[in-house]
Amino acid sequence: MWREEFGDKILRVDIEPLSDLPFHARSTLRVLPGLNAFSSASSPLRFRRTRDAADADGSIALIINMTKDCVVVQRGREVTLRAGDAVAVHHRSKGSVSFAQGSYFALVIPRAELAARLSNIDEPTMRPIPREQTTLRLVRSYMRPLWDELRLATSDLRSLVATHVHDLAAMMLSRDRLSGETNASAVVAIRLAAVLEYIAAHFDDPELNLETVAHSQGVSPRYLQRLLETSGSSFTAQVNELRLQRAFALLTDPVASPRLISDIALEAGFSDISYFNRSFHSRFGESPTGIRAQARKSG
Repeated sequence: MWREEFGDKILRVDIEPLSDLPFHARSTLRVLPGLNAFSSASSPLRFRRTRDAADADGSIALIINMTKDCVVVQRGREVTLRAGDAVAVHHRSKGSVSFAQGSYFALVIPRAELAARLSNIDEPTMRPIPREQTTLRLVRSYMRPLWDELRLATSDLRSLVATHVHDLAAMMLSRDRLSGETNASAVVAIRLAAVLEYIAAHFDDPELNLETVAHSQGVSPRYLQRLLETSGSSFTAQVNELRLQRAFALLTDPVASPRLISDIALEAGFSDISYFNRSFHSRFGESPTGIRAQARKSG
């Protein structure tokens, strides 16, 4: 069924298991204007196309390997990708992709979108893109929320996300400069999304600071501060807001009711209780004790 429904009807490829283990697979497809995005995981398998598909339209597929080694063969060339590496291929052309343990992202971009941004879109195909490349890291960070059912409610927002990906994909594939003018705002937006995601995942660490986040993103602290300012916030304000929201949620949670307020402050990432009390009162117009009392009364 997976071969016939997913392989034949959607990808136009044959799917061949590469082990005697029970076969398993799952895949998520998100469709945006001028961009198809796949996220898949499976047991070891090979995708193979023995001839160019009849509906070949020149689209380029960017394959981002996520686990173990992956071997890609197309047009007489073969490349091996480590976990995190990527490669661009001609989407509907004959060739094969073998996954030792299949987990990957794939972005399918119309030829016209890349042709408007690159002087030669065929030259970078089948050229490995190392996982350390900054633009590849940005693409992975930017696309991750799509797999978490991020809802892009308007057509303008869907088009904007697709344009950002087109710009970054072109930058990733270009050895030199792009033909035409690169949309610098796309890079800023994607860098900002990656920074905010990192802060959201680590805000409760009392040791979190500007230098730590900057190092994790491969940028300078000065650049990071300017980047956050484009969102109308500072590093301190962003972290404090997340910590205060966590503390508020814990203070109003009946399950956490017996806990000391100082313990809740520490769990939210505050190491200074006096500072926590002042910040909380300034943000919510009431002390932590008062908010807890209100929650108990309404419950």
